Amino acid sequence: MATVNPIELQKYLKGMNYPASKDDLIDHAEEQGADDDILDLLEQLPDEEYETPTDVNKAVGELE
Repeated sequence: MATVNPIELQKYLKGMNYPASKDDLIDHAEEQGADDDILDLLEQLPDEEYETPTDVNKAVGELE
């Protein structure tokens, strides 16, 4: 799996309203033009509610 920079990830989640589900994150990233690496990474996240961008980065860090 390609390593994704947390700053790059958050660029595609800018303007996201939290709390957000995994599906909300994926939909928003797609709308922001995220590439396949970002979308693949988000697909691997646990299916739960994320309260903040920090929660998303933490979950991503646990995948890598």
